[in-house]
Amino acid sequence: MKPRKVSTIQEAKQIVEERGLTHVKVGLFDNDGVMRGKYISREKFFSSLHNGFAFCDVALGWDVHDQLYDNVTYTGWHTGYPDAPARILVHTCREVAFEDGMLLFIAEFADKAETVCPRAALRRVVERAVDMGFDPFAALEYEFFLFDETPESIREKNYTNLKPMTPGWFGYSMIRNSTHAELYHELIALSEQMDFPLEGIHTETGPGVIEAAITVDDALNAADKGALFKTFIKVLAQRHGLMATFMAKWSKDYPGQSGHIHISLRHKNSSGSAFYEAGKQHNMSDIQRQFVAGQQKLMPQLLCMMAPTINSYTRLIPGFWAPTDATWGVENRTTALRVIPGSEKSQRVEHRLGSADANPYLALAAALGAGLYGIEKQWEPEVPIKGNSYDQKHPEHLALPRTLWDAAQALKGSAAARNLFGDGFVDHFAASREWEEREFRKHITDWEMDRYFEII
Repeated sequence: MKPRKVSTIQEAKQIVEERGLTHVKVGLFDNDGVMRGKYISREKFFSSLHNGFAFCDVALGWDVHDQLYDNVTYTGWHTGYPDAPARILVHTCREVAFEDGMLLFIAEFADKAETVCPRAALRRVVERAVDMGFDPFAALEYEFFLFDETPESIREKNYTNLKPMTPGWFGYSMIRNSTHAELYHELIALSEQMDFPLEGIHTETGPGVIEAAITVDDALNAADKGALFKTFIKVLAQRHGLMATFMAKWSKDYPGQSGHIHISLRHKNSSGSAFYEAGKQHNMSDIQRQFVAGQQKLMPQLLCMMAPTINSYTRLIPGFWAPTDATWGVENRTTALRVIPGSEKSQRVEHRLGSADANPYLALAAALGAGLYGIEKQWEPEVPIKGNSYDQKHPEHLALPRTLWDAAQALKGSAAARNLFGDGFVDHFAASREWEEREFRKHITDWEMDRYFEII
């Protein structure tokens, strides 16, 4: 049996037994999209398939450096950080590259923890789409930099003077991908083996930067694939003595790293695309127009779900291939939303706001949820932008928050966000972003030292 053919508890047990595994890998994703997990014994795994298993809820109560939030109510010292129930999702069974037949299953928090679980937040939005008569599909694209560094060397260098894998600006380079063909081939094979197959992969503009487009799938599977891609690209790189980063922007001299999301809706009754209507301008159906309107109008309110770190906001500047306002256009890469006219099969919208550092589940939940909200409200989008959006003045209500703190306040105050994701999620995630901003404010940057130490 192939791992991705597993769909029932019995089949999950069967494949473990066929491989003679004594242990299985189980993992779930935290607020920041970091995979947390462990090996569990076959006996424990079999029991967990039926009854679920326990996972310390601190995974929803700490940051990327395992520092504990002091401003959330869901968990904390006041609750004693108890175990939270989690369910194993048998259909996510995958081969684990590099581990000789080992299997990986994704899990999802349940019960009370489900209210703040990132994957569950997306699942609820997908269920909303289904209730509205749509099947949502998505494809995620990521840019990431590769460095000729190790976890030890970057610390020894204090994250300065890092050496990219390749030098110079060389987008779409045949020389680079041919010179490093073995690494590219291994990356492609990894993506096939672990079921996040790539539609395309190429060098981007900047030293050591690569862009990969993951093949389209239904929305939940697409997010699973994006989250696993980010995790195991890092594993592959480190096994080669390299390091991969999905930071939004690691250097002021180079463009930031995006996490673009392509979305389409199809009618559940198999009557085809909900976005495509022949004869309409740009083949845009009324549903697609309303979807784009929802994405546009709610973008400032949901920004911190797509730009969730301090670093995210260094990317959102003019002229560096990232949007600066909640704009849309047709085949326009200077706008936040790029409508891509096409056939009944290919008509879609690309959400270009998100950075590579975003949690794939939450970025997709925001992009999809906002569009569905626009359909429900029958909103109409602003006039589409033609030409260079950076050179044009846009209405104030399309301006995006400029800091993570401001974005967190916008999320907290959003009635639409609370309707889409629930009060529990909004309060918890916004508080986690406030924590991130407060942690940043404790530190003195190199820029401040260079600017003020001697002269002021």
